[in-house]
Amino acid sequence: MNLKTKLFGEVYQFGSVKEVLAKANEEKSGDKLAGIAAENALERIAAKEVLSQLTIADLRNNPVVDYDEDEVTRVIQDAVNEKIYNEVKNWTIADLREYIIGLDTGDLELKRISRGLTSEVIAGVTKLMSTLDLVHTAKKLEITATCNTTIGKKGTLATRLQPNHTTDDIEGIELSLYEGLSYGMGDAVLGLNPVDDSIDSVSRIYTLFDEVKNKWEIPTQTCVLAHVTTVMECIKRGVPVDLVFQSIAGSQKGNEAFGFNDKIIEEAYELALKEGTAFGPNVMYFETGQGSELSSDAHHGADQLVMEARCYGYAKKYNPYLVNTVVGFIGPEYLYNSKQVIRAGLEDHFMGKLTGISMGVDICHTNHMKTDANDLEILATLLGAAEVNYVIGVPGGDDIMLNYQTPSYQDDATLRSLFNRHPIKEFEEWMEKMGLIENGKYTERFGDASIFFGK
Repeated sequence: MNLKTKLFGEVYQFGSVKEVLAKANEEKSGDKLAGIAAENALERIAAKEVLSQLTIADLRNNPVVDYDEDEVTRVIQDAVNEKIYNEVKNWTIADLREYIIGLDTGDLELKRISRGLTSEVIAGVTKLMSTLDLVHTAKKLEITATCNTTIGKKGTLATRLQPNHTTDDIEGIELSLYEGLSYGMGDAVLGLNPVDDSIDSVSRIYTLFDEVKNKWEIPTQTCVLAHVTTVMECIKRGVPVDLVFQSIAGSQKGNEAFGFNDKIIEEAYELALKEGTAFGPNVMYFETGQGSELSSDAHHGADQLVMEARCYGYAKKYNPYLVNTVVGFIGPEYLYNSKQVIRAGLEDHFMGKLTGISMGVDICHTNHMKTDANDLEILATLLGAAEVNYVIGVPGGDDIMLNYQTPSYQDDATLRSLFNRHPIKEFEEWMEKMGLIENGKYTERFGDASIFFGK
């Protein structure tokens, strides 16, 4: 295994596969903060050259966290299809990149090959991709999942309706729900981030969502993004829960910082299948974001892109209906500016799809980042071209509870029009029944929440 190269007369020697992966990453402020980034562009190019000549076996045999030390590593490694792995293990990462890009459509073959790849391999090939590569290759993959409805089919763009409220006021949440529904939002999920993570408060919101869904016969699924243990207790008390949520990390230590381990997720998954209200079989919702492991000192010296890829490898074990990267939420310490946010969003989407999970992106930024609404629209357009499974929608593009910016209901509707994408089929039929669209076109009632109040 060769870990050195010569570039413009200078020899670059790297100490490990982990170091090569870190220094081959595109510039990220989080990697700089961790002290593992390339010192300059030449060292980054040298690391990419070394990475390109490493084999799939080299990356599999050198996980960034040891197998015996970390249950996330064990989940990823144990899931590898050994027959497929043995077919490709001697490919270089450059070979893998050329193979992926060269497939005309490649959906079925890419899905098959991905079963023989670890998360480190998927992260490695991502580091060799250009922006156009990431869009082009992600578009090839159709990854579907079914909760109450099926997400991810070609020609659809689903949305999460996010009616967050600063005090979890039920009337305020309900009004925000109706506004979003009038714009055709919510076919992916009606999903709220609670201020109050108590069982009673979370139960009230789940019950509201269920009542609205049933009253208006809305074909969708519901989720309150509370801690997994809170939602488990809600299910045990008979609260109507479609999807169980948890933020996850790419290491066991990171997940422990989030307050859970694999045994708890396994229990939640089985409970949701047995006692949840969704048809299934996909009943889990996970959120991620580059840099979360660094914030909890759980990155083990690995770069944030590799750790993010490991999130997806872990999530895959539980056949999630939804996974999304909250790409610009953590802050400029991890993704400093719009260039880094845009790159990270495209990387995460590609890695999630190649891993084989239903992948969405929360196209967002906080107010202290060097990013603005125009940058988010650029990323949204690129993800629309890449055929992302779903995006988030909030009133006015400004989440008043989380205090961050993400696309508005109108932005998401525009994306659908721009790329001729439709809501999930059953939800689109519901929109027609409600008079929001006719013959595939928005009507005068589109965006008018008064239709829910008899006006």
